[in-house]
Amino acid sequence: MIKIVKAGSAKVSKFNARPAFPEEAERAAASALADIRQRGDKAVAELVAKFEGAKLRPADFRLKGVTLKSLERKIDPEIVKAVKDAHARVEKFSLASLRQPWSMATPRGGKAGEFYSPMDRVGVYVPGGTAPLASTSVMTVTLAKAAGVKEIVACTPAGRTGEVNPVLVYALLLAGATEIYRVGGIQAIGMMAFGTKTCRKVQKIAGPGNAFVTAAKRQVYGYVAIDQVAGPSEIAVLTDGSVDVRWIAADLLSQAEHGSGWEKSLCVCTSREQAEAIRAEVLRQTETLSRRELVQRVIDREGILIVVAKDVAEGLEVVNRFAPEHFEIMTKDALKVMKGVRAAGAVFAGAWTPESAGDFVAGPSHVLPTGGAANMFNGLTPDDFRRRHSFVAFTKGDLSETRPTIEAFAKVEGLDGHGRAATIRFE
Repeated sequence: MIKIVKAGSAKVSKFNARPAFPEEAERAAASALADIRQRGDKAVAELVAKFEGAKLRPADFRLKGVTLKSLERKIDPEIVKAVKDAHARVEKFSLASLRQPWSMATPRGGKAGEFYSPMDRVGVYVPGGTAPLASTSVMTVTLAKAAGVKEIVACTPAGRTGEVNPVLVYALLLAGATEIYRVGGIQAIGMMAFGTKTCRKVQKIAGPGNAFVTAAKRQVYGYVAIDQVAGPSEIAVLTDGSVDVRWIAADLLSQAEHGSGWEKSLCVCTSREQAEAIRAEVLRQTETLSRRELVQRVIDREGILIVVAKDVAEGLEVVNRFAPEHFEIMTKDALKVMKGVRAAGAVFAGAWTPESAGDFVAGPSHVLPTGGAANMFNGLTPDDFRRRHSFVAFTKGDLSETRPTIEAFAKVEGLDGHGRAATIRFE
């Protein structure tokens, strides 16, 4: 059922309350991760067989013997062209977005600033269950490569056949993956986080996944760094009636088809008439989709909600409280409206910017915070694969000038060793 409610309805608050870590996923992740820590590859193999259906030996985990040229012979040339186009655009955006080292002069002739170094070994997770997300290969590995990471480990589920989609593998290799493992789910996160004889430990794990993958990433935080909370997909669309309802409906459905059944699509419009038209169009288009059964699960769980606001300003506030992964502003003066956005993983401004452009080709990564986490986290960037280092290079004059402050703080905090480290240099 797709409900239409007013902006102040309690149903809006209920819709917003989507747990990032369902209890079932938390329990499953805790159990599987403990097993992997204790038994390593053997536990991974058993979990792959249990949850993915493939009977793989540890020696079979890593994909070997595939090259870009061999894969190109198997893939439609138009698909190859599309992957190359997406990679080139994401790479260009990634390189342009990298933060640059900087420094400032200190009062007495020294310097202070920041510089960056790439991580040595990172892991990326690429979903491949209900849909082989070749685009995620581009949207993760390309960023790590642009950051200068030398070892990029990619994990993706292969299912019962043990075969990985060739387009997905092609995209991984083109983007710069140095190791590819046909292991998915919690077991992939555990393998990368703790390390096994087959796969050495990584320093950071990035990439989206289902609720179980998301729960596992949270639980390995501290053993490794993680990028963000990226679970079931979601979208919010704000419209003032100036954009074709068919386009609005198509955009809402673009995220509902991912397959977990827990996706969320929020539409905020400015009249009941618009709302009714959008609902009817969503239902009509659902019947035309190849994945309509998966979309229907979202509808049955009331994962699509249409809210009527009195104006665009009130509608924008509704979306800010939702803090969506993807936020489409389908209004007049969309770039002006965008200035009021406070919580969204990525923003798509204007009628000619469907969210799918961001998913596949626009440039920024489509790995974004979900479950309301856009209130706290940002989308994935190349700088997530680098370490930031601050530096200070004082002169004798700088230390002399700051010495009284250092000694004062040392006295207040009872840390006389701190104070002496400055004082002794002038004795």
